[in-house]
Amino acid sequence: MSVPVTTPEMVIIGAEAKTKDEIIRTLAERLVAAGRVTDIETYIAAVHKREESMATGIQGGIGIPHARSAAVTAPSVAVAVSHDGVPFGAPDGPAHLIFLIAAPDGADDSHLQILAAIARRVMRDEFRDALRNATDPAFIADTMTKEVQQ
Repeated sequence: MSVPVTTPEMVIIGAEAKTKDEIIRTLAERLVAAGRVTDIETYIAAVHKREESMATGIQGGIGIPHARSAAVTAPSVAVAVSHDGVPFGAPDGPAHLIFLIAAPDGADDSHLQILAAIARRVMRDEFRDALRNATDPAFIADTMTKEVQQ
């Protein structure tokens, strides 16, 4: 991957969305603004279709909605930190860290590599805590690029 998987413009600290739909749209708007998604409705439809097949909330207050779409120009991750949390179907409650993964349709399995890397990292308390407590979007973007991008 030649472009960073996450940039500061694709990070929201203190996200105020209360629902899964709201946070997905808010993060997708960041991906559009960054030039990573060309058609927000096409991409969001793909994310919702994926969410319908299985909830993407995992233990530890994590949500990892994701989708492949022809509207995606480069493998990307938009990140939100929510103090109140957003329900993503995890058994232990709402997600406080949300990672929206966008992958080009028909490309390689880069989104699976990103998904697996995030899933491994969020098992570590220090990784989760560092992102949850971050006050600078650049710190989160740098951490994501360093930890997740292969």
